[in-house]
Amino acid sequence: MTIKVGDKLPDATLLVMGDGGPEQVTMADKTQDRKVVIFGLPGAYTGTCSTAHVPSFMITHEDFKARGVDEIICVSVNDPFVMKAWGELTRASDEGITMLADAESNFTKAIGMDFSAPPVGFVNRSKRYSMLVENGEVKILNAEENPGECDISAGETLLEQMG
Repeated sequence: MTIKVGDKLPDATLLVMGDGGPEQVTMADKTQDRKVVIFGLPGAYTGTCSTAHVPSFMITHEDFKARGVDEIICVSVNDPFVMKAWGELTRASDEGITMLADAESNFTKAIGMDFSAPPVGFVNRSKRYSMLVENGEVKILNAEENPGECDISAGETLLEQMG
């Protein structure tokens, strides 16, 4: 079942690169008593993800902060080493975007945003989406029909919906 507005996020453990290597973080800890933006995408270093989706949240980062967003989180079904390197390369990490690895696709599957496209090497990857979450509850959800598109899931669209 795909998550929808009004649903609570399932708790899942993701990975982030810390100073000493990979560290576990729970989605509950990231969202409890906080307003966060979460966006998911098919994969690090892929075309639309690198040229449109991540940049859309880099450009809007300060505007989200001005609207009370505590953190912007990028989730991808990759390992934490890849997510760290990609965050550095795109400069998303410098902009304050948290790059979380959903290495086993547990969070992605739990919210019903997984898909597979074996001919291009995507197995149990994430559909492209963005959401506003307040205290663990989904307030706004934008999911793309096609993972190669980045229109309704872009940072600018979510920001506009927040009013």
